[in-house]
Amino acid sequence: MFKLMGKTLYPENMEILYDRPFSKESIEEDFVIKGGEWHVDEEGWLVGKNPENKACMIISKGDFLGNVLLEVDASTILPCTRDINVMWHGSWNEETNRRHVAYVAGMEGWWNGNIGFEKSPKYDLVCATNLFPFEPGRVYHLMVGDINGHIFVVVDGKVCLEIFDPDPIDNLTYGKIGFEAFCSYLRFKNPKVRRITYEKVTCHYDPEF
Repeated sequence: MFKLMGKTLYPENMEILYDRPFSKESIEEDFVIKGGEWHVDEEGWLVGKNPENKACMIISKGDFLGNVLLEVDASTILPCTRDINVMWHGSWNEETNRRHVAYVAGMEGWWNGNIGFEKSPKYDLVCATNLFPFEPGRVYHLMVGDINGHIFVVVDGKVCLEIFDPDPIDNLTYGKIGFEAFCSYLRFKNPKVRRITYEKVTCHYDPEF
């Protein structure tokens, strides 16, 4: 359970839209590699490696439309110390071979060790903070998503970012999820996509004095 402004979410009670461990078969059947080196190791981790300063991704073939939550376990692989990134409400431009319309969130990125968020392709909505005490090589449980443009980034149950998009991505048109290596070497495990449900909460303070 975690709380946002005006909302309480219980991910464990949400409908699961995708819950398939990474494997050679799941990668071949459910995903498309868009740059970088990707494979599934003997422990079931999806390993991504990309030394270049650009987004190299593996993205879903299917779409997950509506208000969705993407969760995954992730870590850098030492000596890499940075840039764990995921995508939802995404798309890919085949002509330019670049990510197109999408929400992207991640850890220890944005060049200054930030937890951050960005809206592709114009990048006219970006948010970042370096207040999270990131540890390279440690496994984190990452949950990202949005409710009609109320965006959240949650790490190990702690809400790290909330952003309100005044012009939300059309979540009935753009529905790809993806995992990204940006000059990084990292791994992902236990991916799930959930249909978001939530309880409305009235924000109110009771006097403390």
